[in-house]
Amino acid sequence: MTDTLRKGYVPSPYGQLHYAESGDGVPVLLLHQTPRSWTEYVDVLPLVGARHRAIAMDTLGFGASARPGGPHSIERFADAAGALVDELGLNRFHLVGHHTGGVIAVELAARFQDRVAGLLLSATPFVDDEKRRGAAGHRRIDHVDPKPDGSHLQALWDNRRGFYRAGEEAALNRYVADALGVLDRVEEGHEAIRRYDMETRLPHITARTLAVCAPHDTYSLPSLAKFADALGCETQVLSDGHVAAPEQVPQEFADVVLEWMARS
Repeated sequence: MTDTLRKGYVPSPYGQLHYAESGDGVPVLLLHQTPRSWTEYVDVLPLVGARHRAIAMDTLGFGASARPGGPHSIERFADAAGALVDELGLNRFHLVGHHTGGVIAVELAARFQDRVAGLLLSATPFVDDEKRRGAAGHRRIDHVDPKPDGSHLQALWDNRRGFYRAGEEAALNRYVADALGVLDRVEEGHEAIRRYDMETRLPHITARTLAVCAPHDTYSLPSLAKFADALGCETQVLSDGHVAAPEQVPQEFADVVLEWMARS
């Protein structure tokens, strides 16, 4: 189904931003987790694109998008996503974010407000004082030290092997490829999350919101209740999946997106 995909670039103050899309009609922008690229949605795009215009961008600094110097931040990621939204002429659109992409989606929805028709936060970390206080002692998730013998490639694989089941090696390969492309800054998306002042932004969100999570993603599952309390939003637990839910249960993920778009 990847033959239905179209790819392109748009300009931004930081350089060119890369995206892939499928379908036509009501637009929905999908934002990926760190340190991934649009390929996290490679199976979801054509499913959503069968009914709508589904767009997955490479977050600034990742994939084939520009890689500016200086520290990454959720605000800068959102600056770039906002530039893409404007360049593509998305006057009103739906918004989906997974993990880091969900935090970027929070900031984007707070800025664009009524232009966001519906907001779907997938496995999105809820950033509060407790999470920020724990940043200094937080385990690095994807960091590896490059080795002359290439053993860091095995380390990259091993770091995330537990998130994937047997038979899902193609998705794990895509993760390794994405992480290798940004190996010198592979942790910065995670670090940006832990610096983000989310609580002050949530009251600015006007879009109807749904928070979802895969049942085995124990890192993010507790955030569902926090978003429900903060936003008064609905929550949903998927039938299966882990940190890579869009790749592990793409049909269910796409169905949830389509149903939410229909209701928003």
